[in-house]
Amino acid sequence: MRTQVAIIGSGPAGLLLGQLLTGTGIDNVILDRVSKDYILGRVRAGVLEEGTVRLLDEAGASERLHAEGLLHSGFSLAFDERNHRIDLAGLTGGKHVTVYGQTEVTRDLMHKRESDGARTIYAADNVAIHDFGLNRPFVTYESGGRTHRIDCDFIAGCDGFHGVSRRSVPESAIGTFERVYPFGWRGVLAEVPPVSHELIYANHPRGFALCSMRSATRSRYYVQCSLDDRVEDWSDDRFWDELRRRLPKEDAEALTTGPSFEKSIAPLRSFVAEPMRFGRLFLAGDAAHIVPPTGAKGLNLAASDVHYLFEGLRDHYADGTMAALDAYSQRALQRVWKAVRFSWSMTMLLHRFPDTGAFGQKIQHAELDYLVHSRAASTALAENYVGLPF
Repeated sequence: MRTQVAIIGSGPAGLLLGQLLTGTGIDNVILDRVSKDYILGRVRAGVLEEGTVRLLDEAGASERLHAEGLLHSGFSLAFDERNHRIDLAGLTGGKHVTVYGQTEVTRDLMHKRESDGARTIYAADNVAIHDFGLNRPFVTYESGGRTHRIDCDFIAGCDGFHGVSRRSVPESAIGTFERVYPFGWRGVLAEVPPVSHELIYANHPRGFALCSMRSATRSRYYVQCSLDDRVEDWSDDRFWDELRRRLPKEDAEALTTGPSFEKSIAPLRSFVAEPMRFGRLFLAGDAAHIVPPTGAKGLNLAASDVHYLFEGLRDHYADGTMAALDAYSQRALQRVWKAVRFSWSMTMLLHRFPDTGAFGQKIQHAELDYLVHSRAASTALAENYVGLPF
């Protein structure tokens, strides 16, 4: 098989890149080691920046998003038993975010790709990347008891933190930077109305809590927990009781509880690999970087990577230039590190660490108090939350 761009990974980054390329007439094939049903079964966050929504518009996959997504013009920082609203729209000249689940973004992109007749190969075993340091790279995979080969001009590695793309790069050619956090998030999905119409990020002596939602009738809640905890250690009753303890009284009393239909414990890490380009191989999304979900940046960073990579590929096939592709890694990483810094700062501000202690709690309180009472500080927070330009 021959294509112009081989895309490894059919998560949002790979699917979004594929649709933008398809819309420009650039041939591409997507491969994934797992099934379509498995991908759609993964539950992920869904707070979308305006730039991400614009890219989905450009990809022709945003009709349902605009019909069902929830526009948010603010969120709350909860501490000292009170909610303190950050007015995103007022502080950023009218910008907002859209709450729309990542699974739904993936579903919409898959549907658009299928309707366009573009090719995706699922359950591709033993995917391997070859000769990406030369001008004739190719990808091999196994399916149906046979080994298949895809020759291409470029390879886009959009296959996540554990994927083959980054692992195919020689260790001597790549640098990694990592911070693993000493706690996790215990999360539940439940068919109950959200406690608030906007997100609540809570700092509490017992640990962090987050009140989020997927729709007006489906809520997503998290509490900070130990990495030693197991999902089965947390009954629904234990979770709801702990969440109430960490919220202001008005929210705790208004909280609607019910049986959860999805439970998880997620570890948190900050991770960056650089550069993000190796010859004809380009890394994008979680293949190149991971951020803790505290700042709602993971999916949006993947989208900005796709934006820069798509621009480079579009320009190359339009007039043969490699300038934007040569600049891809530098342009992407400038935005990546700013988002990594923001997610790290939110994580440090809102969580209890083993060494936080009484002094650390006072520092967190002072910082939160400054953030909500200084317009300059609130503006900087809002600008980062709604998304820096790309």
